[in-house]
Parts: sequence; structure tokens; C-alpha cells
Amino acid sequence: MDSPGPISTDEEVAALSRGADRDSLFLQASLILPGRSHPVVVRVRNLSPGGMLAEATVPVEQGAAVDIVLNNVGSVPGRVVWAGEGKFGIAFDHQIDPQAVRRQVVKQSDLPPHLRRTGLERGPLYRRR
Repeated sequence: MDSPGPISTDEEVAALSRGADRDSLFLQASLILPGRSHPVVVRVRNLSPGGMLAEATVPVEQGAAVDIVLNNVGSVPGRVVWAGEGKFGIAFDHQIDPQAVRRQVVKQSDLPPHLRRTGLERGPLYRRR
């Protein structure tokens, strides 16, 4: 069964633009839902400056005000704009930098022992000779 496409050229251009602005990825984030005391872990399937598509095993209601905690960005307020079976879309209240969410932050403790700083020396981690 075919679904109806965009009705006007403006709607078609808007649909193409939305798809082009999104980064497809597979990350985890914490979702804070109204009425729940603990955050829910969700899978982030795509992310744009203005919103995201997420998957979760808990029911999420369309129109709910939520906060999503994203890596390297922190807590972002938003609203659930649509919800389906296990998937939902969130529109952020303010734009974010999706590339910042994707960046890996390496801590000293994550490095192999031979690359960790001892705390005694100063300067860059790697030195040119």
C-alpha cells in the first residue's frame, strides 16, 4: 500500500531538506519523562540540530515535554512531536550541534598505561623531538 506523498512542491522540498539535515547514527541517551523518577535509556537513530528520532521500550506520549541528555551537549528540553510503536520524534526547544554529540571524548583512564600522563610532567601528551 502506497502512502500519499507531499501535496505541494514546498512540502516536497521541506521533506527533502529535513532528511538532508539529519545524521543517521546509533547512540544511547537518557530521556527524562514527566512523572518518572529515573531517566530512561533510549537509542538515538538520527539527529539534527532541531530534533531526533529515538527508540525506547517505554511508552511515550505525543505532546509530552521531555528532557534528553546527550553526550557532550547535556540536557536539552524538547517536546514529543510524534510517537509510534517503540519509536518517537522529539523537537528540541533550541538547536544543538549534532557533531558535538558524535565526538568521542577520551579520558586519561581510557588510554593504555603507556600513553597516560603521570601528573608529574607538564606540557602536551605527545612531544616532538
